[in-house]
Amino acid sequence: MKLWDKGGQVDAQIENFTVGMDRELDHQLAKYDVLGSIAHITMLESIDLLEKEELLLLVEELRRIYHEIEEGNFKIEEGVEDVHSQVELILTERLGDLGKKIHSGRSRNDQVLVDLKLFFRDKIREVVGDVVELFLSLMKRADKHKGVLIPGYTHLQVAMPSSFGLWFGAYAESLIDDVISLQSAYKISNQNPLGSAAGYGSSFPLNRQMTTDLLRFESMNYNVVYAQMGRGRVEKNVAFGLANVASTLSKMAMDVCLYMSQNFDFLTLPDALTTGSSIMPHKKNPDVFELLRSHCNRIQGLPNQITLMMNNLPSGYFRDLQLIKEEILPAIDDLQECIHIAQYAIDNLKIKDHIIEDPKYRLVFSVEEVNKRVLDGVPFRDAYKQVGQEIEAGQFETDLQVHHTHEGSIGNLCLAQVKLKMQHMIDQFNFEKLDEMKEDLIGE
Repeated sequence: MKLWDKGGQVDAQIENFTVGMDRELDHQLAKYDVLGSIAHITMLESIDLLEKEELLLLVEELRRIYHEIEEGNFKIEEGVEDVHSQVELILTERLGDLGKKIHSGRSRNDQVLVDLKLFFRDKIREVVGDVVELFLSLMKRADKHKGVLIPGYTHLQVAMPSSFGLWFGAYAESLIDDVISLQSAYKISNQNPLGSAAGYGSSFPLNRQMTTDLLRFESMNYNVVYAQMGRGRVEKNVAFGLANVASTLSKMAMDVCLYMSQNFDFLTLPDALTTGSSIMPHKKNPDVFELLRSHCNRIQGLPNQITLMMNNLPSGYFRDLQLIKEEILPAIDDLQECIHIAQYAIDNLKIKDHIIEDPKYRLVFSVEEVNKRVLDGVPFRDAYKQVGQEIEAGQFETDLQVHHTHEGSIGNLCLAQVKLKMQHMIDQFNFEKLDEMKEDLIGE
């Protein structure tokens, strides 16, 4: 079945090429297609394009299809192009000509856009939830190991004292900025395109505000041409949100790989979380973090890939945009798995104590000594020169003590403030509106 079928025959090879992976990927959009359809036909009834009795029959059947989807009993049949066609086919088979009425005032162009936006809202909610769980794990470890000093590095050269509290806490706070970027993607996804039809509106007196309210969109894409221009732009902004989370995970994975090497020897993993070598019996490799790094680096390339796929397209819909689904949908699943694995591995990291007592790290305290002399009244440049000369002469001594008290430093990690900062960002999503929408449209 094809919604555009006028009785002609399409070459089988061309059809397979143009349909691509839609049948497989559209299963992920199926329940959102049903939600969008319920909102749309509710609006159609309000402008007298459906009778009240017809609306009740259609909503009842769409709710039945929704539950079939959730139970895994929905499939897109061979010869059916996409999820939109399959849902309409089922309605027509079960309700006769009544099923053919649901498409008035919309196109597959705005239909897939609303499906994707509803899908992205739910997926961003899931990703944010996963990020928060990782954030809490990092915060817990930051608090537990806040007293364990390690050397900090600039240019991969020993620089100044740091701590595992600072290290874990740094990646926790990085995730807050990543949530902010996901919030931006969520806001862009949270605008209603339904009613823009093929990109030029409809001669039907559609009530777009009504579908906006029913689907709990924050606003709508008012200009119907721009609504269609949003295809690809929405996906790219979601991709940027995913890429920022991936960037944090990738950098953290690289640190762990360094810190596990014998040259650093700051931490280790239980044997069950490492792999070995086929010829070197002593090896315990951090493959999990190496693969995390590679997965996340691939995800970081996603915004650029989407940019290239939609680059130089003029306004209006083009089939090029279909292929973006093949990149963005699997990437969301990939990132979620990476977050889960990262949390599991971080929870199992074994931290080593007394790292800073190794003599090779004694110069990490040189700035501490300079600052002590400044506090005793020595001008900074003189104190700097004195300590530098002692280092050159091999006469530098240190007590391995640090006295950092300002906000965000070793002695004042501000963990409570960081948690409040994350909670403030989460509260701004208003995710509860998604539950309200489902309750209203599906009755749950």
